[in-house]
Amino acid sequence: MQTSQIQEVKQRFNIIGNSPRLYRAIDTAVQVASTDLSVLIMGESGVGKENFPKIIHQYSSRKHEKFFAINCGSIPEGTIDSELFGHKKGSFTSATSDRKGYFEEADGGTIFLDEVGELPLSTQVRLLRVLEAGEIIKVGSSEVKKINVRVVAATNAAMETAIQEGKFREDLYYRLSAIPIHIPALRQRKEDIPLLFRFFASNFANKYRSPKLKLTPEAVLHIQSFSFPGNIRQLKNMTEQIAVLEEARDITPEILDKYIQEQIGSSLPMLSKKSQQHTDNKQKDFSDEREILYQVLFDMRHDMAELKQKVDKLSAKENNSPFISTEPTTDKDLGYYNMLPATRRDSYTDHDDFTESELMDDTFQNDKEENESSLSLREMEKEKITEALERYKGKRKPAADELGISERSLYRKIKEYNLSKI
Repeated sequence: MQTSQIQEVKQRFNIIGNSPRLYRAIDTAVQVASTDLSVLIMGESGVGKENFPKIIHQYSSRKHEKFFAINCGSIPEGTIDSELFGHKKGSFTSATSDRKGYFEEADGGTIFLDEVGELPLSTQVRLLRVLEAGEIIKVGSSEVKKINVRVVAATNAAMETAIQEGKFREDLYYRLSAIPIHIPALRQRKEDIPLLFRFFASNFANKYRSPKLKLTPEAVLHIQSFSFPGNIRQLKNMTEQIAVLEEARDITPEILDKYIQEQIGSSLPMLSKKSQQHTDNKQKDFSDEREILYQVLFDMRHDMAELKQKVDKLSAKENNSPFISTEPTTDKDLGYYNMLPATRRDSYTDHDDFTESELMDDTFQNDKEENESSLSLREMEKEKITEALERYKGKRKPAADELGISERSLYRKIKEYNLSKI
């Protein structure tokens, strides 16, 4: 496959990097797309495996049919057979009607089974029948139904070990891995780390309306020396922390060290599969909560700026003096200017001289009384969640999408804040 074609695929699916190993994985995905062979995508957690099933589907003859992505580790063992293969009315207590499973719904299309190594053995038997005979049997039924579904699976587990321990069927493994695709870990494509950092830094600069981060030449070499056990997800989180918390925009090795030292994963022993999954879920939940809190923090800062402007105007009226804005002329500039402490307004020349973190720190330190009278972050978070739920009439998925968190995290927050009546 020509380099220009790979560049087209990268641009279409938002894949960043020029590593030969990454190119090989993309090339394999496009080449196998035109067949109906099962594909097993292997790689560590956080390497971006979820992009490759989409490539395979979009470059196949099934691209106009349905595509389902299912995380096998997130479905309870007692219901996963029903979710995947459907059930008949009365087959279990809550089965009040017949239900189609994902495989029947995706007939003619593609199913992506993420974390396939988490499937129970009984479900593995059913999946093997799909791959070998193209047949499914619903839970509680004896009727065999023919289907035509392309199966793409992914795992971050050591499948050979799982087979030896009797946790995964060897015959199913060989059926799934007709074509294996290995996605390289970030430490195996170090040349892509600065590119990914620049991409994430640009996104966060737009998101938080702050100047872009830039790695110094020394910092480029320094960040490439870190192993990133959490791969792309870990690099993204670290970049976001720096974008929000650091005043400097030119990032040096010394600044990187502060955040790299916090990444303790590289110095810890390997976790068991169950512990690793639990850790990944906790990191995802923390990331979702942080998204809301960051947004609340910046919204609160904007509200404070508007409040200061109104107070200045009222004070000017009480003193019978006109309200005069000095240099800032736009709403955005006025917000930055009014957020500066009084001791620094005289030296204010251009809001670009101050980073968002600097403005935020000065504001919080010098306006303690106003902060104490404002809503707490938890109250602000609850308010934003409530507004989103009311806007979508209690529908969790669109509300979670608007808030930038997973539906699972939103459900937990609804229980935490007792918002189930919305």
